[in-house]
Amino acid sequence: MVYVMLADGFEETEAIEPIDILRRGGAEVVTVGVKNKTVTSAHGITVTADTDMSGVNPEDMELLMLPGGAGHEILDASNEVHALISRALADGKYIAAICAAPSIIGKRMILEGKKATCFPGYEKYLYGAEVTGEKAVTDGKIITARGAGAASDFGFAMLTALKGRETADKIKETMQY
Repeated sequence: MVYVMLADGFEETEAIEPIDILRRGGAEVVTVGVKNKTVTSAHGITVTADTDMSGVNPEDMELLMLPGGAGHEILDASNEVHALISRALADGKYIAAICAAPSIIGKRMILEGKKATCFPGYEKYLYGAEVTGEKAVTDGKIITARGAGAASDFGFAMLTALKGRETADKIKETMQY
């Protein structure tokens, strides 16, 4: 199960495009409204999440995804989100963050000794990381990406991690990527 954390101000492209790629590739994805099931994106698009935090079962989690945008500050302030990050780490599950969201895991020293990327200006929060500037980077169980323009690369990096390169390449072909 991929849990996508949504908070008001999330960058819609960074959440929706990867969700689409993951679902096309056969991954089970559940969107989670961190504060409410109804969430408004950075550009005023209102979406209804599949569940709220009470519907998350950490035992089912394969990957925890954190979109960027102004909503990353709400994610970072959520004890429940941080508990899921801790659980993912303890259970050896994937954590994926894009745009400003890598700063959430960077401030927790999770990126120390790992290659990572983020939206320009947030590098200072990627404590101990080797910041690459690439669109998307996978290092072990951590996947990071730069921003909305890297949303496809981010989605395909997660799909490759969960379903393998062959599946990701097949979806790239069908999407004309």
